[in-house]
Amino acid sequence: MPGLPPQGPPGEEDSVFVISVAAQLSGLHPQTLRTYERVGLITPGRTGGGGRRYSYRDIERLREIADLTAAGIGIEGVRRILDLENTVAALRGRNAELVAEVEAAHEALRQALSARPAVPPSRLPALPQPPAGQSVVVWRRQRG
Repeated sequence: MPGLPPQGPPGEEDSVFVISVAAQLSGLHPQTLRTYERVGLITPGRTGGGGRRYSYRDIERLREIADLTAAGIGIEGVRRILDLENTVAALRGRNAELVAEVEAAHEALRQALSARPAVPPSRLPALPQPPAGQSVVVWRRQRG
């Protein structure tokens, strides 16, 4: 259609599946999907008329919920597991950001060190390394 932007295939987050298709893809009954929504385990998108639309990510989450409940885990246990998985994912993302920042700081330091002018040699006398367990104390006499 003229004037509309070109659209590719739906993305992982695009809410495109009606409840019957989502139920079939997840292996669950549509009423089970409504129950999971009511208890807050899943939040499908909505059309202007209020119809539910599920994304690929929603389908994967429904499959995960089905696997957990089939293993005997109750709804509250499933909720806690999903919350912990979300927390772990967020922490992994933040960790990756911090690692990238540290690597960028190291690179900037390497570049700064390679670009700095040569330091003139020190006029201080060199002291030999003291034997293990001993220390050397250096002081300057005050004038005056």
